[in-house]
Amino acid sequence: MAESFDGDWLELREPHDSAARNLDLATALAQALPARPRLLDLGAGTGSLLRWLAPMIGRPQAWTLVDADGELLSRAFTTTEDFAEDQDWRATFANRKTLLVHAPGGAWRVEGLIADLRDAPKGLPLGQVDAVVNTALCDLVSADWVARIAAACAKHRLPFYAALNVTGRERFDPPHPADAVVARGFARDQLRDKGFGGIALGARAPGVIAEAFAAHGYAVQRAASDWRIPRHDPEMVAQLASGHARAAMGQLRRERARILDWAVDRRAQAGLSRLSARIGHADILCLPPKE
Repeated sequence: MAESFDGDWLELREPHDSAARNLDLATALAQALPARPRLLDLGAGTGSLLRWLAPMIGRPQAWTLVDADGELLSRAFTTTEDFAEDQDWRATFANRKTLLVHAPGGAWRVEGLIADLRDAPKGLPLGQVDAVVNTALCDLVSADWVARIAAACAKHRLPFYAALNVTGRERFDPPHPADAVVARGFARDQLRDKGFGGIALGARAPGVIAEAFAAHGYAVQRAASDWRIPRHDPEMVAQLASGHARAAMGQLRRERARILDWAVDRRAQAGLSRLSARIGHADILCLPPKE
């Protein structure tokens, strides 16, 4: 089973994802889509990409949210309905499986698909969509997985948009004597097999995606989309530090004491609003060759 994520963590990170995603690449994707685009969101989680990208597309559109976790998909529908109400937009259910968001530029039709992405593209309705999109997914998968997706997208001439892939550039501020140890352990954990048929790409993801799609004649654009977590968001930066520490301890057991001290110090700094972080990410947009 591929790794899943906690819904509360996805909710906590959503505003930082929104702030980090590159607007130029998203605009280029929106312009490349047809008048009424259909998007397939892989590993959609609680639907944060839908809520960010759909308003930018700004016209009638259909989304299929794909995730192996049915509870996350259910939360995606509830959260999107709440989002619409916050915007004073009407949200209705056409049936138990389809949410209609009546946005100013045109309605969004949102459906869910429970699917294990380990075997992707098997089981995905690629012939019924106009683009494949995802967030924070491709650094978890293997090179073979990316190659299969690239070949399938090329077969159907589909744009591929992958947001927020880690790049390995991370910094917590202020500095700490154990920063290098934690970073080394975290980097090792990023390469651990995450259930997608081989070593995870981690920071290699942007390069592997670009190479795989370029081999099919795609035009590839890449842009930075770093998280910048400020001191005045103590919960997010504390959770981030704790996650780094857990991952590092799983890889560097002999350094457990140093990593634990680092985690305790970082949580204390976060509680005093004295800790900030910058986590490197990159967005990738791959557009098929023109006919």
